[in-house]
Amino acid sequence: MEALSRRFWSKWISQIMKPTIPEAELSARLKEASQRLPTPVFWMLGKAQSGKTSIIHALTGSTLAEIGNGFKPCTLSAGFFDFPCSPPALVRFLDTRGLAETGYNPTDDIGWCGQQAHLLIVVVKAMDHQQDCVVKAVREIRKQRPDWPVIVAQTTLHEGYASREMEHVTPYPCDSVPFDAGMPSDLTRSLLKQRELFAGLGDHYVPLDFTLEEDGYKPLDYGIEKLWNAIEETFPLGLLALFRQSEQRHLLNDDYARKAHPHIISFAIAAGLAAAIPIPAASLATTVAVQAKLFHSIASIYGLPLTAKSVTEVSGAAGIGVLVGMGGRELAKLVPGYGQTAALGVAGLYSSAVTYALGRVFCLYFAGMLRGHAFSAKILHSLYREEFKRGRAILLNSLERKGI
Repeated sequence: MEALSRRFWSKWISQIMKPTIPEAELSARLKEASQRLPTPVFWMLGKAQSGKTSIIHALTGSTLAEIGNGFKPCTLSAGFFDFPCSPPALVRFLDTRGLAETGYNPTDDIGWCGQQAHLLIVVVKAMDHQQDCVVKAVREIRKQRPDWPVIVAQTTLHEGYASREMEHVTPYPCDSVPFDAGMPSDLTRSLLKQRELFAGLGDHYVPLDFTLEEDGYKPLDYGIEKLWNAIEETFPLGLLALFRQSEQRHLLNDDYARKAHPHIISFAIAAGLAAAIPIPAASLATTVAVQAKLFHSIASIYGLPLTAKSVTEVSGAAGIGVLVGMGGRELAKLVPGYGQTAALGVAGLYSSAVTYALGRVFCLYFAGMLRGHAFSAKILHSLYREEFKRGRAILLNSLERKGI
């Protein structure tokens, strides 16, 4: 075992610095895996300026500019936004042109998008009573997909406040009807009227208000937890655990780490797919190539070079974990009682958890370098162990959903 560990260790570090799989080939392998295990698609439906982009921003943490530049056309009048943008995405947001736009007939888009999506999020401004076109579209979608979960997000609550000085009502007052005291009467009537319009069409109704800092309302993402609850209840994916992190250390919660986090999650899942899905030419080299791409991406985010020294010091924090994760498929086959399916499952989950933990350690390592501080091997090892456990827990749901 010790000799095997040294061989894996040496080969791993070498391939991190100089991946043996060309970029195009790696992308093709990941694309094939993603096609075999489709990404969940959330269809955002509503009128123009109803708040669809703001909801994507609040759910993913991506900037409005990133979302605007990240949308890719899939039809003449519909587009999609993948989060993270690096494959494989955790979730895809599908958006059609704003309903009620002049000259726009949504019939073809409704038919096409109805074959792509898994969850429909209908977005309506809380004080906008002209929703006939939206109701008509949702009714048509319900005819095609009667079992689809539908969330009606009622946005821009502050437009129904009695005055500009009014603040959000806390605690959140809209968990049940009648609403708790404190809600403006005009806003309450409008919200309830919209529920009447969508009666029998929506499974959940979530009043919320996502604003900018300069708007002066706190919190900026009022109602986000209720929206997450509705998403998880209607379409349980464990996405919230993937998008967020708990008990973050100070240096793992700076702007660099926040930018790196979706890359870490995405590539961790990719490593699990590469290790666990029996696609042609999928191998240890594919998994390591995925990790190499992640580590180089993190170094680029911090503006620092990825060197053999940094790879060696960070990988040293993992110890035998790298061996188990990278060579897990081969080793698991040697364990009595494990068949091919179990071996693939072990390899996929361990590869994902190892990749996640190493990505997090790299963030701390580079954060220390930027501040002129070198962390001890003991600290890096302690962080690796914590993040491996956390990564294994939050990635387990995603990998189970993908059939690994």
